[in-house]
Amino acid sequence: MRKVLLAVDPVEDVADEALAWGADLLVTHHPLFLRPVHSVAATTFKGSLVHRLIRGGCGLYVAHTNADAAERGVADALADALDLLHRVPLVPHAAERAAGGPPRAVTTGTGRLGRLAAPTTLRGFAERVAAVLPATAQGVRVAGDLDATVESVAVVGGSGDSLFDAVRASAADVYLTSDLRHHPVSELRERARQEAAWTGGRATPFLVDVPHFASEWPWLRYAAEDLVRALAERGEHVEARVSTTSTDPWTARIPSAPTAGPPPTP
Repeated sequence: MRKVLLAVDPVEDVADEALAWGADLLVTHHPLFLRPVHSVAATTFKGSLVHRLIRGGCGLYVAHTNADAAERGVADALADALDLLHRVPLVPHAAERAAGGPPRAVTTGTGRLGRLAAPTTLRGFAERVAAVLPATAQGVRVAGDLDATVESVAVVGGSGDSLFDAVRASAADVYLTSDLRHHPVSELRERARQEAAWTGGRATPFLVDVPHFASEWPWLRYAAEDLVRALAERGEHVEARVSTTSTDPWTARIPSAPTAGPPPTP
């Protein structure tokens, strides 16, 4: 093995890039097959990609949920992109014990929780997110008071609305994740506002939503570095390249017209 290309998604454009470069292996975060299949016939769009890679002498390896939770995985890379300090897993794995020794510090698990080096506004934090992640048609969506101060941050790469309870328990000021849906977001923000009114506190967590692809792409550099280093320790030399092909499926966004408003009441 001489050349390894790393990408978020095993789509046709990425396969073209791997084959054109002469890659021996394509490493992606997302699986080609998310559900069981009964055939990889070349007459199907996924099967045809399998056949092309085989003919081109390029293997495909997937690191999905294992990469999400690992040290220097998807969560750590996203936290590092934002320079989060004192981070811990948002939902830690069970503590491990050395033989006969005390539990080891838990450094793996879902998401990360940390603090910014200095407080900023929600607007400033969202602008920082937009600056450090790949550009996408969607950009960055925000739910909350843009002028509010934030310091503690929870992050989950990929779809993260199933972790809302953990985020609330963490007392994070703001939660950065992807694929947020209308009803879970509406319910979380309504609950936060109601509880703030009862306690006199703040209506947190605020939410920052970015495209799935953008939240997971920063990990690829770590994976490339770690792969090259691990193989070098075994006396093997490989060249690893991170794909810059955007595999975000959304290609455009049309802003609402300035005069647009809610429909008239019947």
